[in-house]
Amino acid sequence: MRTASGRRIFGARKLSLLEQTKREIEMNAWIYLAIAIAFEIAGTSLLKASDGFARIGFGIGSMACYWVCFAFLAVAMKSIPVGVTYAIWSGMGIMAITIIGWLVFKQSLQPVQIGFILLILVGAIGLNLTTKADAAEPQRVGSGASPE
Repeated sequence: MRTASGRRIFGARKLSLLEQTKREIEMNAWIYLAIAIAFEIAGTSLLKASDGFARIGFGIGSMACYWVCFAFLAVAMKSIPVGVTYAIWSGMGIMAITIIGWLVFKQSLQPVQIGFILLILVGAIGLNLTTKADAAEPQRVGSGASPE
């Protein structure tokens, strides 16, 4: 690419690719969080089905789901702030498990509890809409550099 005076502009295309890469990383972080939520829900459901590990197969399945859940959660936390990640992960998990408990395990659910679950949903949606994953500067702890 050249300017009107004929000088070449270096990096114009690279910036576009960099922005595209940042968007992909940001999107992937939210996908990883969604996968972590799905495995957390599956793990919790299997834990309930294990009947206190009396049904060991369900207990082992639960542990496997939690292992996968935390692997994806850790990757999501590289780009999404930890407070937002955890709030959405736990809030969506609470909401889904409450519904599964009511539908599958026949646990009671009072109208006031439904109202509070809806508040959790509103909070999770609000956090999702107002948080931008920062792909350019991953969240790091203990980089070893001393503050000056």
